[in-house]
Amino acid sequence: MREKTMGELVRTWRKRAMLTQEQLGVRTGLNTRTIRRIELDERHSRGSTIRRLAEELGLNDAERSLLMRVAGQVAPPAALSQPVGTIPQQLPADVAAFVARARELAMFDDLAGEVGAVVVCAVDGMAGVGKTALAVHAAHRLAPHFPDGNLFVDLYGHTQGMAAADPSDTLARLLGALGVPGEAIPQHVNDRAALYRSLLAGRKMLIVLDNAADEAQVRPLLPGFGGCLVLITSRRRLVGLDEARTIPVDVLPLEDAVSLFAGTAGPERVADVPDEVLAEVVRRCGMLPLAIRLAAARLKAHPAWSVEHLLRRLEGHRYGLGELYAGRRSVAAALDLSYRELGVAERRAYRLLGLHAGADFPPEAAAALLSTTTKQASLTLDRLMEVNLLQEPAIGRYRFHDLIRAHAKEAAAEESESVRRGALARLLDHYGETVAAMVDHLYPYEADVRPRLSPGATSGASTPAAQDAGGWLDAELSNLLALARSAAEHGFSGHVRHLSATLHRCLRTRGRYTEAEGLHLRALAAARSGEDRAGEMEALLSLGEIRQAQCRYEAALKDGKGALDIARATGHRSGELRALNGIGMICGFQGDYAKAAGYFSRALGIARSIGHHTGELDALIASGNVHRITGRYEESANNLTAALDLAYSIGHRTGELRALLGLGFIHLGRGEHRPATGYFTRALELARGTGHRLGELDSLNGLGHVHRIRGRYQAAYDCYRQALDRAREIGNRNWQFEALHSIGRLRHDRGQADEALDCHCQALLLASDLDQPTDQARAHDGLAQAYASLGRRDEADLHWSRALSILISLDVDRTEERGVDVETMRAHIAALGRSTTRQTEMPHEVSASGPGSPVSHRRH
Repeated sequence: MREKTMGELVRTWRKRAMLTQEQLGVRTGLNTRTIRRIELDERHSRGSTIRRLAEELGLNDAERSLLMRVAGQVAPPAALSQPVGTIPQQLPADVAAFVARARELAMFDDLAGEVGAVVVCAVDGMAGVGKTALAVHAAHRLAPHFPDGNLFVDLYGHTQGMAAADPSDTLARLLGALGVPGEAIPQHVNDRAALYRSLLAGRKMLIVLDNAADEAQVRPLLPGFGGCLVLITSRRRLVGLDEARTIPVDVLPLEDAVSLFAGTAGPERVADVPDEVLAEVVRRCGMLPLAIRLAAARLKAHPAWSVEHLLRRLEGHRYGLGELYAGRRSVAAALDLSYRELGVAERRAYRLLGLHAGADFPPEAAAALLSTTTKQASLTLDRLMEVNLLQEPAIGRYRFHDLIRAHAKEAAAEESESVRRGALARLLDHYGETVAAMVDHLYPYEADVRPRLSPGATSGASTPAAQDAGGWLDAELSNLLALARSAAEHGFSGHVRHLSATLHRCLRTRGRYTEAEGLHLRALAAARSGEDRAGEMEALLSLGEIRQAQCRYEAALKDGKGALDIARATGHRSGELRALNGIGMICGFQGDYAKAAGYFSRALGIARSIGHHTGELDALIASGNVHRITGRYEESANNLTAALDLAYSIGHRTGELRALLGLGFIHLGRGEHRPATGYFTRALELARGTGHRLGELDSLNGLGHVHRIRGRYQAAYDCYRQALDRAREIGNRNWQFEALHSIGRLRHDRGQADEALDCHCQALLLASDLDQPTDQARAHDGLAQAYASLGRRDEADLHWSRALSILISLDVDRTEERGVDVETMRAHIAALGRSTTRQTEMPHEVSASGPGSPVSHRRH
C-alpha cells in the first residue's frame, strides 16, 4: 500500500481535529495559503513549521515521527546535538592486514549507496569464524559515508561469564554516548527506545551491535528512520528481524585461508612450501581465521621451524579440553600449541588473566592479577598480543576472543585453588579501591557515607588519575558488574557489598536500573547468607531507591521498611535516616503528605544529631516542598533556606538547584513575583551551567507561571513552549504534562477556551498513562474551567466531580497547584447548581499509588 504524502496526512489530521484551514493557520501562525499549499504537497516545510503543525494537530509520538519522516524534517534536537568535536567515534581498531572475505565486503559496500532509509545488516556464523573482525573492518571502510559518527556496543550474547546485556541498560549507554545526561534518560525501556530513535532521526550514523544473543536483544536498539546503517553480529541467524539483510559468514575458502596464513606468518616463510602442505595446515585449523592466525603466529615466533614442522605439531595435538563444540574444536589445536610454546611467565599470565570476568581490561587490572607492576604487566600483554592470544581493540584496552577466553579460563585450573583465589582477591581489591576513588571524585559530598574495604585490602597496582573518573567508569562499568557477579560466586561477600554501595549512585544517575537491581540483589543475597545485617540494610536501601526511580512504589516501600526495621534493631542511625527519607519520598509521590512530613521530620532530627550533611539536605528540601504543597509557607521557606545554605557550603550543586526552585515556588504561591523571578532565574542559570535538564524544565515552568500571573502572556508562552520542546526532546512525559497543562491555563487566561481544551485533553491522557492521580485531578480541573467558559455546564460539572473524587480517594484536600483543592472545586460545583453528593458516586480512572511528583515540583 502506498504511504500517504505529507499533505494527505496533514489534511486527515486537520479534519480529525475538526479544524478548517483558516483555523489551523491561526493556531500555527501560518497563513491559510501556506496551509493549503502544504496539503497539496506544493510546499517544502521547515522543521519549525512541522513542530507547530504537530503541536496544534495534537499528534502523538508515532504520528509526529511519521510526519517528520515524510516531510524529510528529521534533524536531531538542537539541545541534544553533540557539540563540535564530540561526534561519537566508537569503532574498535581495525584488524591489521585484513585479507580475504572479498564477497562479503562487496555486499557491505553495496549498502553504502542506500541513503534515506535505515539499513540493517545481520552477520551470522559459528564461533571463531571472524564475524566481529569482518564487521569492524567493513565499518571502517564505510565510516566516511556516515558523517554523524559511529556507535559500537558489545551485547555479550555469547561471552562466557558475562550476562547478556539488557536492552534497557544498553539504551542508557547509547543515549549517554549521544549526549543525553543521566537525569534526562527516561525510566522505561519503550521511552528510552523512542528517545534513541528521535535522536538518530535525520542523522547518518553507523551502528555496530556486536555479539547479539537474539532478536529481542537488538530490536529496541534499531533506529526508526533516517540514514543510519546497523551492522549486527551473532552466532544465530536472526530470522525474526524481517527488515535485516543477512550476510552469512562461513569458514574461509582454501585460497583465502592460505593467503591469510601466508600474510600473517610472512611471505618469506612460505615461499618454497608445497601447496598441499599449506592446504593441510589450514585444514588442521578448520579454515577458521582465529585458528589460522594463531598457527601462523607460532611459526613467525620460531624462525627455526618449517611449515612442515608446524604441521607435525598440529597433527600431534590431542584434545584434552573436554567436550568441544563446533568452532572451538577447530581452534583447539592451534590454541593449545600457542599456549604450550609460551614462556613460563607468559603461561602463568595467560592462566591468571582468564580469571578476569569482564569483557576487556587495562594494564592496571592485569598488574593486580599478576601481582606485578603496571609496566611489567604491559610488557607481558604485548608478548601475548604478538602471538595473537590477546587483542587491543582500543588503546590500553585488552581482550580475549571468546574462544581464547574459554581456553584461558580452563587453563587456569592448572593453578592451585589458593593461587586462583589470591589473584581474584587482588583484582577485586584493585577495582574496589579504584572505583571508590573515582566515585568519591564525582560525588564528593557522599564520600563519608559509602562503605570502605578492609584496611588491608590493597592490590598494590597503580590507579588512574581521578580527573578522568567519568571516562574510567564508562569504560569499566560493565567489568565491575561482571566482577561483582564473580565475587558473589566465589564467596567474596565483602566485595559484593562494597561494589553494590559504591556503584549505586553511578548506576542510578546513568539510568541503568536493571543492572543496578541485579547488583543489589546479589549484595542482598550475600549479606543474608553471611548474616550481615548492615549489608542487608544497605542492599535494601539501594534496591528501594532504584525501584522508586522506576515508579515501583509498593516494592520500594517494602524495601524501605525492611531497611528501617534493621537500622532500628541494630542502632544504625545513618541507615535509619536514609530509610526515613526514602519512605517519605514514596509517601509524597503517592499524595500522602502528612505521612511524608512525619518521616522527613524524623529524618531531619537524626541527620542533625549525627552530622550527616547529605541526609540533612535531602530531608530539608523534601520537607520544605511538602510544607509548601500543604500551604505551610513559613516552615517551607525556613527549611529551603537552610537547605540552600547547606548545599552551597558542601558544594552540592543539585541540592542548591532544588532549594532555589523550592524557594521560587514559595514566593510564587505568596504572590511575591519579584523574588520568585529571581530564584527561578538563578535556578535556570545553574541548571544550564551544570547540564541539569530537569532543573532547566522546572525553572522555565516557574518563570512561565510568573509571567502568566503578571499578564505577560507572550513571555509565559515562550517559557512553556521551551519547556515542552525540551521535554519532548529528552522523552520526559512528566514534563510534557506540566508544559501542556500550563499552556492550557495560559490559553484559558487569554480567552481561548477551545485551545485550552485541546491542551488539557492531551495533559489528561499523559497523566492517565503515567498513573499520576493528582495530575489527573489538575487536568480535570483545567477541562472543567474551559468547559465552564464555553457555557457547557454538564461537562464542567463532570470534570470537577471527577477531580474532586480523585482527591477524596487520595484522602488529600489539595494538590500542588493553587486553586485545585476540595473546597474550591465544591464551590465550583455548587455554583453550577449541582449537588455536591455526586462526587462520591462518580467513576474515576486513577489509583492512589500513582507516581506523581508532589514533593519536588517535578521529579529531579
